[in-house]
Amino acid sequence: VHLQESGGGAVQAGASLRLSCTASGLPFNDYSLGWVRQAPGKEREFVAAVNWAGTRTHYADSAKDRFIVTRDDNDKNTVHLQMSHLIPEDTAVYYCAARVLVDAGSWSYWGQGTQVTVSA
Repeated sequence: VHLQESGGGAVQAGASLRLSCTASGLPFNDYSLGWVRQAPGKEREFVAAVNWAGTRTHYADSAKDRFIVTRDDNDKNTVHLQMSHLIPEDTAVYYCAARVLVDAGSWSYWGQGTQVTVSA
């Protein structure tokens, strides 16, 4: 199984970024895809997830109202995270991950991560 993230970068506060992740080799359909981030010196923190069909989403409180997670309309193996109104506290490595349930359970597969840096 391979999860490949893209779209990270360095931006100023208030800017937007779109992260994408494409999964390959998942053992079956119906996996939820999501994002987990890790800031320097902190533990990994759940951000957002979407189910296979793209019909259910789950967000951390820190992501609500600013981030939107979607499943690609043309490729269910691809997930996007649209991040708006970024703040320096959003600085972290963002990992794409896969698990069965959209709102619970452990993550079965992980990507390598993509860096997001937000400057004040």
